[in-house]
Amino acid sequence: MYEKRIIFGVFSLEQLDRLIHESLCIGDAGKRIDFLSRQFLGIDYAESTLIGDKDCPEVFVINLAGVDCLTFIEYVEAMRRSGSYSDFESNLKRVRYRSGIVDFAKRNHFFTDWKEFNSEFVDDVTEQIGGQKIIRIRKTLNEKENGGHLLPGIQPFEREILYIPSGMMDTQVYEKLGTGDYIGIYTGLKGLDVSHAGIVIVDGETLVLRHASSQKRHRKVIDEDFKSYIANGAGIIVLRPKDIAQVY
Repeated sequence: MYEKRIIFGVFSLEQLDRLIHESLCIGDAGKRIDFLSRQFLGIDYAESTLIGDKDCPEVFVINLAGVDCLTFIEYVEAMRRSGSYSDFESNLKRVRYRSGIVDFAKRNHFFTDWKEFNSEFVDDVTEQIGGQKIIRIRKTLNEKENGGHLLPGIQPFEREILYIPSGMMDTQVYEKLGTGDYIGIYTGLKGLDVSHAGIVIVDGETLVLRHASSQKRHRKVIDEDFKSYIANGAGIIVLRPKDIAQVY
């Protein structure tokens, strides 16, 4: 059995239950993600909030007082698949861990793990959006330059990654992005797939990246101009939420 640790932050259990239930009225997956993720705007950025490693038993953590880029989208995705707070806890296990098994070795440590292990609720639409602009590359994730492991206790593994280079982003690409798309900022660093992750929000003709920013001037969940932000990265990976029939 695993330990559970819950920090609600500015929320209450009743408020979370109400927000999740209210989101059920929004049938479109992307719009539901917009609604739910908007509740996190202003929440503090906090790294290393999850507990567990090769020497320490995994703890099932729900920390809504502080999120990093990955836990932010985990909480949002788990909420959008739920009809109540109790559903949220169950779905968070399914989003964060393979087969919902709370274990460090089963945790989805990498953004592209969602494509591999959570394909029932997201599609990798990078090629669909980028077309001939995409780059395919095989990387060995979790392996450092010196041969060590970024995450001790997790064996390095090879994975094909598709991304759209920032220099190839144009109007044709931007127009195919949709509200609620999960974006990974591709990195060329050895052992990693992305350097950051967030959510696309389409606001009229403007594209926004909603994300947990670690930059000193922010250190919270914010909306930033998408085009300006990705111009500083190597490229993007796009995972699109599927519309899922919920049963409560």
